[in-house]
Amino acid sequence: MSEQPAHPATSAPKPVQALIVVDMQTAFVTGDGAVPAAARVLDRTSDLITRARAAGALVIQLQNDGEPGAVDEPGTPGWRIHLPVDADRGERVLRKTVDDGFEETGLARLLADAGVRDLAVCGVQSEMCVLATARTALELDFRVVLPHDAHATYDIPAAEGISEAVPAAMASRVAEWALGDEVEIVARARDVNFTKP
Repeated sequence: MSEQPAHPATSAPKPVQALIVVDMQTAFVTGDGAVPAAARVLDRTSDLITRARAAGALVIQLQNDGEPGAVDEPGTPGWRIHLPVDADRGERVLRKTVDDGFEETGLARLLADAGVRDLAVCGVQSEMCVLATARTALELDFRVVLPHDAHATYDIPAAEGISEAVPAAMASRVAEWALGDEVEIVARARDVNFTKP
């Protein structure tokens, strides 16, 4: 890995064979508890899913199982996947209990069995589950494309003696930067193209 992380790509990357949608659950993208950029991320993610389906790419949604009393506690309205899953097309929902979408979910095997080597990641939260899932994908030698306008998080509150509040948009950008030069960051989700595995 080079010393300087990659900057956003200036041209469309080569097509990917899968789309990993991270934790697009009702609690995080609707109502008062939604991430600040929820409308944008919902729009971009819906477009990515539509185009992935049209191209015959694999679409997998990750669903976080929160602790009892959390907004994403299993079985609660906030836990539900917000964007429709098309099981007839082979789309899957993989439940998880930690940030990393690969840990104890079977995601790596599912991608390998489908012949996927190139994937795009989108969803929430940028510095937590999106980052952890993208990082593990890179460690497993998948090619990872991360569309900047299709992931988001919350503002990070101020911490006395440490820092002022960090705006959500800045936290998302730092999460991208933390992935280093192996990830392919594109500015617009519309520049992500799909193909069959």
